[in-house]
Amino acid sequence: MKKSKPITPGRRHYTVPDYSQLSKEKSLKKLTHFRKRSVGRSQGRITVRHKGGGAKKLYRDLVLGEEKKDILGKIKRLEYDPFHSAFIALVSYKDGDWGYIIAPHQVKIGDEIICAEKAPIKKGNRVILKNIPVGSFIHNIETRAGHGGKLIRGAGTAAQVLAQDGKYTHIKMPSSERRKVANDCYASIGQVSNVEHGAMVIGKAGRNRHLGRRPKVRGTAMNAVDHPYGGGEGKTKRGTKRPKSIYGKVTGGKKTRKKNKYSNKFIVQKRKKKRK
Repeated sequence: MKKSKPITPGRRHYTVPDYSQLSKEKSLKKLTHFRKRSVGRSQGRITVRHKGGGAKKLYRDLVLGEEKKDILGKIKRLEYDPFHSAFIALVSYKDGDWGYIIAPHQVKIGDEIICAEKAPIKKGNRVILKNIPVGSFIHNIETRAGHGGKLIRGAGTAAQVLAQDGKYTHIKMPSSERRKVANDCYASIGQVSNVEHGAMVIGKAGRNRHLGRRPKVRGTAMNAVDHPYGGGEGKTKRGTKRPKSIYGKVTGGKKTRKKNKYSNKFIVQKRKKKRK
């Protein structure tokens, strides 16, 4: 993590991950395209607050599934991706094609990777779950065979293989939840790159604006007509029994997961609640 010199108040606590290992070249043009953002608007009206603006950015097409199965690839460079917290790696494949993947932690330029059922257990390789040894750390995990990686794609995250049980593989999620995944699904070996992302300090308001985040106003600072916490003389307490959103809906402690969600049957052990 790099710290800036405190030449201005905004730079005093400003920190960024170390980007020295990343390429300064432009992204491969044929793998990038513009992606229109709704920025929280529907038919011009704000439906999600605090979104808007932000720096212009191009979306990079990532290989998240088995599109390049049994084709050897070589990592040519590591790049920054504005749409993902993790770094991405540009891969040159033996068939002459190119692609971007989510870069695993500590992967190096020149490393060879492959997606195959019985590939070596090596960082960056993509292997079928039933062939991954117990105790291995994995990311970019499929939930249904052939649907591409859905789980564990954020910076610094990793799941751990706990057991092989019949048609299922038991894995431990970063949240401490334990769940079953069909063992004919694929997963990538290793931890996701940019492990320092969680320690980053924004430092100044302008940086949030570049990220497309508009200012937030505390509910207690509003009038009573605008928020359940608003109004009162001077600093006042919340005034409601439970924490509520601007629309009066209970937020703190209320379970939001659907009771009959299809994936509930795959949860072996729920995540541990944080003690206050």
